[in-house]
Amino acid sequence: MMSQRFHPQAAALAPRSRKQGMRRAVAVVAAALGIAAITLPATSFAWPWSRDMGHYIAIKPQQDPMAFPTRSVPVPSTPTVEMQDRDEATALKDPIPRTAESAEKGHQLFLIYCQPCHGTSGTGNGTVGEKLLVRPFDLTSKAAYDIPDGFIFGYLTYGGAIMPVYGNDLSPTERWHVINYLRTVLEKQWHPKPTETASK
Repeated sequence: MMSQRFHPQAAALAPRSRKQGMRRAVAVVAAALGIAAITLPATSFAWPWSRDMGHYIAIKPQQDPMAFPTRSVPVPSTPTVEMQDRDEATALKDPIPRTAESAEKGHQLFLIYCQPCHGTSGTGNGTVGEKLLVRPFDLTSKAAYDIPDGFIFGYLTYGGAIMPVYGNDLSPTERWHVINYLRTVLEKQWHPKPTETASK
C-alpha cells in the first residue's frame, strides 16, 4: 500500500489557484455587465412602450387644426368657420360686435398667447420676441391697420413663417375677440412714423 506524502508546495499553490479562479469569474461577470450596460438602452428603446409617452391620440402642440367631423354640432355662440387656408380667410368679416366686453376678453387672451412675442404694447418687444432673429410684427403700425380682419383671423388659425398655429388653442370666437382688442385698443397707440407721413 502506497503511502501518501504531504507536499508543502502543492498546498501553497491551491489557495493561489482558487484566487485566480475567483478573479477570472469576477472579470467574466464584469465584462458581461459592461456589455449589458452598453446594449440594454438600445434594446429597451426598441420595445413598444418606450414610445407610448410620445405618441398618443391627443393633438400635439403646433399641429395643424383637425377638420370638423361629419355632422358635428358647433358649440353654442361659436360661429362655424369653413376655410381652407389664410388666403380664403381674408374675405371673412368679424361677426363679433366690437364692444368693451369683447375687447377685454381679447386682452386677456392676448396676454396669454400673444404678449410673449409681441409684447404688452404689441410692438414686437416681448421677452421671447426680442430673442428671435426676425422681430415679431408691430401690431400698432399702419401696416397692421390696413390688414383685413379676415387675414388676421387666418394668420391666427394657420400661423405664419415664425408665428405658431393658434387654431387649436383659440376657438373662432376667441380669435375674433383678440382681433377686436387689436382694433379697439392697440391701434389707438399707433402714431404715423416720419417715413409714413412723408409718403402720404
